[in-house]
Amino acid sequence: MIRKNFKKTKKKTNSNLMLFQKPAIKFKRECPLSGKNAPIINYKNIKLLQKYISETGKMLPSRITSVSYSKQKELSSEIKKARILALLPFTND
Repeated sequence: MIRKNFKKTKKKTNSNLMLFQKPAIKFKRECPLSGKNAPIINYKNIKLLQKYISETGKMLPSRITSVSYSKQKELSSEIKKARILALLPFTND
């Protein structure tokens, strides 16, 4: 049976956000290697370099460590230097 004078009701939503709209508040962590009391990135500083290497021996990406682009490039070159001089292992076997 079909109802002829049936009005469809729309659901009212209080949010004005669209489906793919970006949120107004973004949370961005600061780079731990840049700032006033930041440590100096050097191939001799093994403890610092090991913080940015995973358990398998790979370098962690900047989206995980929140390191800036310039510091990430500097960090990767220093890790490579330390690996060449055998201060850091290539992989953890």
